Amino acid sequence: MAIAVGSILEGRVTGITKFGAFVELPGGVTGLVHISEVADAYVKDVKDYLKEQEQVQVKVINIDDNGKIGLSIKQARPDYEARNPRRSRSQSRESFEDKLSKFMRDSDEKLSDLRRHTDSKRGGRGSSKY
Repeated sequence: MAIAVGSILEGRVTGITKFGAFVELPGGVTGLVHISEVADAYVKDVKDYLKEQEQVQVKVINIDDNGKIGLSIKQARPDYEARNPRRSRSQSRESFEDKLSKFMRDSDEKLSDLRRHTDSKRGGRGSSKY
């Protein structure tokens, strides 16, 4: 059976490490489920979610040039929705020039506020009032 990226397969957990779990796929080949692909929630210890010899459903998410197979348990679930929490589509369309201009404007405002605040203090730790 040929293993292709995107296919969902049944496998058996053969080993658990601090960074993920090794899963034996049909045909005797083994792939790795990285700790970030075990569950949607934060996973501190893979052993809290998986046990050795457990049957799991996995999705093949990549196969590198050396033949190493990357797997995902969370993406194999039918209710999984791919999402990128760091960046929305509208933010990614903003040009570099727009981002730079906004940064410069914000930076100038912060500097002028800082200067205004510093000027109003007049004196500091080193000044004497006597």
